[in-house]
Amino acid sequence: MKVLVYIETKEGAPVPGSLELLTAAKELGETVAVAAEDKAAAEKAAAYGAKVTVLKTGEASEDAQTAALESYIREVQPELVLFSGTQLGKDLAPRLAQRFDAGCVTDVTIIDKTDSGLEFVRPAYGGTILERLFVSGPIQFATVRSGSFEKPEAAEGSVEEKDMPFAEDIPKAKVLDAAKEITEAIDLEGADVIVTGGRGMGDAEGFKLVEELAALLGGVVGASRPAIEAGWASRAHQVGQSGKIVAPRLYIACGVSGAMQHVSGIMGSKYIVAINKDEAASIFDIADVGIVGDVKEILPLLIEEIKKRK
Repeated sequence: MKVLVYIETKEGAPVPGSLELLTAAKELGETVAVAAEDKAAAEKAAAYGAKVTVLKTGEASEDAQTAALESYIREVQPELVLFSGTQLGKDLAPRLAQRFDAGCVTDVTIIDKTDSGLEFVRPAYGGTILERLFVSGPIQFATVRSGSFEKPEAAEGSVEEKDMPFAEDIPKAKVLDAAKEITEAIDLEGADVIVTGGRGMGDAEGFKLVEELAALLGGVVGASRPAIEAGWASRAHQVGQSGKIVAPRLYIACGVSGAMQHVSGIMGSKYIVAINKDEAASIFDIADVGIVGDVKEILPLLIEEIKKRK
């Protein structure tokens, strides 16, 4: 199977979710990678073993990228095209799927090769169930949630540039400027360390302990849905099926019970530490280290000890 991975770039670097797609593609078959315009970012992606073709369009608009990608896909003829589950990926994938009269699955977290074809798994109904989908046809398109696959190991790759001209009247919009949203400034998907607070933090004052520990460890603050709904953190910090799927090297869950929707969003984490006063909390089922006790008593001790060692 030939899999085409779209390497989305931003500020001279590939977005983390795009690099994870290289791992997914390698598990399925032959990998072909493509980026638009940004050669510097493509070279960084190539450092993970990718052979990246940079399409020279002269335009940054989605109209231009769609036209260039359509031509390239017809030339390469992949059986599966993968996009990261970003706003751009969710815009490009369905537009291209329509041009190829093909199916498009969004928010995918698992891709399995079966005797019946590719099986795509994605959360549905707010993450309360996992939906399994099969899509027929010679080519399929999918967007994948960041954090669903591990970033590949470093390996030798290559970059080549390719001119992709298109009719001048194709772009209907032109990018004049790009404003950074607050959600983009909080990089949960790319974080090595995440400290997440849940209902067990008690109140906004208690949640400040989560923020202090995250800052001390050079990490990012996460929050479960109850903490978000209580107003202790903005929705941009939400971890779980209805928020961000993450895969840090270290995940510390503070006062998080371990609801299925939250747990399914952190399963890619390398090492999980859970702190909860309820010894029967579900979060302990997946934790590498579990600490039973009042999180508001344990976190100050942990913070103090880390400061000493630093």
